[in-house]
Amino acid sequence: MPKYEHVFICRQDLTSVQAETLAEEFKGTLTNHGGKVVDSEYWGLRSIAYRMNKNRKGHYFLFKSDSDAKAVAEMERLMNIHEDIMRFLTVKVKEHRDGHSIMISNKAKEEEERV
Repeated sequence: MPKYEHVFICRQDLTSVQAETLAEEFKGTLTNHGGKVVDSEYWGLRSIAYRMNKNRKGHYFLFKSDSDAKAVAEMERLMNIHEDIMRFLTVKVKEHRDGHSIMISNKAKEEEERV
C-alpha cells in the first residue's frame, strides 16, 4: 500500500483540544476508507511565515499513513471544505522514517538547552 505524509494547519483560535479532535476526525476518515495511520504528531501552535486568512499562527499536525489514493483524496476533499483548516500538504514517500520528525526533535533539543 502507498505511504503518505500529511501536514496540515488549523486556525489559531481553536483550543488545543478542539484541534486534536479535528485531527482525530481526519484519522477516522483515513481508517474508514481502508487506510491506516502509522504515526501522528502535534507540533503545537506555531508562527506562520505570512498571514493566512487573518491568522499569524496555527496548530500544526503531521500524519504518517499507509493508504489508498481514494482514502487520501477523500481526506483532502474534507480538509478543503472544512473552515478550520487553513492549509494542508500530502506527500507520497517511499518509506516512513522511524522515530520523531525533525520538528519534534528540534523542540526537544531546545527544551534541553533551556534547562
